[in-house]
Amino acid sequence: MLHARLSTLKRLFVEDRRKAHLSHIYPTIGVEKFQASEEDLLIATYPKAGTTWTQEVVDSILNEGDVEKCKRAPTQVRMPFLEMTAPDGSSSGLEVMDPPRVIKTHLPIQLVPRSFWDVIYMARNPKDTVVSYYHFDRMHLYQPEPTVHYSICLVLCKMGILGWGSWYDHVKGYWKERHNKKILYILYEDMKEDPVREVTRIAQFLKRQLSKSTIEHIVQMTAFSAMRENPMANYSTIPDTIFDRTASEFMRKGEVGDWKNHFSAGEDAAFEEHYRKIMSDCPIPIRFTI
Repeated sequence: MLHARLSTLKRLFVEDRRKAHLSHIYPTIGVEKFQASEEDLLIATYPKAGTTWTQEVVDSILNEGDVEKCKRAPTQVRMPFLEMTAPDGSSSGLEVMDPPRVIKTHLPIQLVPRSFWDVIYMARNPKDTVVSYYHFDRMHLYQPEPTVHYSICLVLCKMGILGWGSWYDHVKGYWKERHNKKILYILYEDMKEDPVREVTRIAQFLKRQLSKSTIEHIVQMTAFSAMRENPMANYSTIPDTIFDRTASEFMRKGEVGDWKNHFSAGEDAAFEEHYRKIMSDCPIPIRFTI
């Protein structure tokens, strides 16, 4: 279903010239044939759910909090996007990297190559996710759907037809597989509430013995305010032909509860009813405030 939906969006946007092309989300044959090493680590998220934050935390842990090592290249170069080909037709560079590799994906678990075993998955509450997605849609000139009003983006989220499919299917898919694969399932809100605890969990998953002071240092260097000022983490290396920063910043707020500044009372009530119904069979302890 997702392949068909993405293919339809690709055809529509290429043929009517509303976008230059969407090759960055359509190398499906390459993804299906990709062979992960047993040393590789996959960081998986639904878009706008703390992907860059998780990547930076992981890289900082693997480099024991060495700031200079973590600034050796931009995030997207250090930890490439599995399903991405750049808008100019170039690859993400993943195929020329030697294992062990840290790789990013937004794919739902059923489309992740079976060769992956170690996965860190971060989930973020859907209200904040859709708000962040909407603002990203405004500034990203190669998004798979046209820039729409926030309320339309909310409807598309509930229908599961945003470019990366259903948020519900995505978070539930990884949750249900967390015992079949080696998946560390973390929550954005938990990380915001107690970053020392959650960074420690990630370090333990990665089998890295770090001192308390190193963990605290990593928390500081991966705080939203620090990443926002870090050119190797804030995506400022992406050209203006791709990111329209007059519409929104890539790193906008990084908060829990910003949805309250967007949702009307009616939208919130309708979303809550829909959320409870769809998530009734999957008790992920996601919170909308902390």
